[in-house]
Amino acid sequence: MANERMNLMNMAKLSIKGLIESALNLGRTLDSDYAPLQQFFVVMEHCLKHGLKAKKTFLGQNKSFWGPLELVEKLVPEAAEITASVKDLPGLKTPVGRGRAWLRLALMQKKLSEYMKALINKKELLSEFYEPNALMMEEEGAIIAGLLVGLNVIDANFCMKGEDLDSQVGVIDFSMYLKDGNSSKGSEGDGQITAILDQKNYVEELNRHLNATVNNLQAKVDTLEKSNTKLTEELAVANNRIITLQEEMERVKEESSYILESNRKGPKQDRSAEGQALSEARKHLKEETQLRLDVEKELEIQISMRQEMELAMKMLEKDVCEKQDALVSLRQQLDDLRALKHELAFKLQSSDLGVKQKSELNSRLEEKTNQMAATIKQLEQRLRQAERGRQSAELDNRLFKQDFGDKINSLQLEVEELTRQRNQLELELKQEKEKRLQNNRNIPGKGSQKPQLKDGKHKIQEENVKQPLEESHRLQPHPTDEQDQPLLSENPQVCQLCQEDGSLKKNVCKNCRGTFCNACSTNELPLPSSIKPERVCNPCHKQLMKQYSTSPS
Repeated sequence: MANERMNLMNMAKLSIKGLIESALNLGRTLDSDYAPLQQFFVVMEHCLKHGLKAKKTFLGQNKSFWGPLELVEKLVPEAAEITASVKDLPGLKTPVGRGRAWLRLALMQKKLSEYMKALINKKELLSEFYEPNALMMEEEGAIIAGLLVGLNVIDANFCMKGEDLDSQVGVIDFSMYLKDGNSSKGSEGDGQITAILDQKNYVEELNRHLNATVNNLQAKVDTLEKSNTKLTEELAVANNRIITLQEEMERVKEESSYILESNRKGPKQDRSAEGQALSEARKHLKEETQLRLDVEKELEIQISMRQEMELAMKMLEKDVCEKQDALVSLRQQLDDLRALKHELAFKLQSSDLGVKQKSELNSRLEEKTNQMAATIKQLEQRLRQAERGRQSAELDNRLFKQDFGDKINSLQLEVEELTRQRNQLELELKQEKEKRLQNNRNIPGKGSQKPQLKDGKHKIQEENVKQPLEESHRLQPHPTDEQDQPLLSENPQVCQLCQEDGSLKKNVCKNCRGTFCNACSTNELPLPSSIKPERVCNPCHKQLMKQYSTSPS
């Protein structure tokens, strides 16, 4: 019962929603030929019939929802008008037809929701017609009554006089509510599949009920056939009895007429005995006449019952044919549902396969992402290490520039001082030489001693000159004297280290100012006079490297 209530409520939602949407898209007044409207009345009929108590009649159990609808005029006075109109319609002969007409008139009045709410709120009155678990007795009925409010936006117009509402077949056409599986996407697709499965379950349940109804009707038909056969036999017996009674009556009439004639002709003494016989014959005739009348009444009753049974048989045959047609349509719908179910199952399998492939691809992408994250972490660590190394190198470079910049400045100052002293001493030496030359010219007899004195004084002056130049030779470590400098410049085309000729290009050492070939001057070092690396000879390179390595950093 709970599943049936849920299925009927879902079908009511679908039919009401579809009717409102299609009516708004159509944009005109609806009539009785509009298919969604017909299906809505069929669904409402099923909802009102759910859990309805059966009333026993001569033809069996009868379920009609006209009884609960008649109560609405007692609850809502405005409903009395449509109830009276339904009762006055000439073409309605069954309660089912009256109930269908009442639903149509209530929809035309746009008060169907109000009437249904008033009826559902009086459950003590509905308990007379419905089972406790019926849809009208549970909360699903209240939900459907609330959904009916949306139908107030629809304008409908029905002609009841020419419509045969008694013989309509109330079968739900599920093809109107089934949608193509290609339009299902995401959560909407899951909801459609759930709705289709609910519809399938409801169709199967309805098919089971129809099968049970058909079986019950078949049993009733068999019972009626048996009772018809029995009544036919009884009718034949009654006809035979009537014929026998008629023959006896004719015989009694003949006997009575004969007795009357004999009484007229015979003596008066015999009239008393004949009168008694005549009275007995009359009495017997009255009894036979009364018996005949009783038999005729019983025969009339049997004939009327036979006519009613024939009418009932025709109605049952028509009902069975309609049920069979409905069963065929339901089977066709069930086949369509099964085909749709297979198609949805195939699509579900394909979607599951796609989901598996996507999950595998996702797992592989996650692994690659983890690997890339680890690689990025390693690169970040290396970058931090490189950044720390760069900062330390910049710091060392700054410290180196600070330390050696001060030293270079001090050494440049010392070199300038020494150069100035050297220039001064050279100037004094030149003046001294000029003086001596003048003295030698003035004193010609002392020519043999002049060279010796000149040589001795020259040695003393050279020693005096060499002493202030020792510190300059620390930065100029090449083992040459100031006197050898002219020798370096006399033949600049010969390498001073390997003594090669001037066929090759020669380079000047920026430290000792000597001339060397490319092989003997391949190195470059920063000098005190210049921070940029300059070309130096191999001996100067070795001595400068020793000085730089022993100096504090």
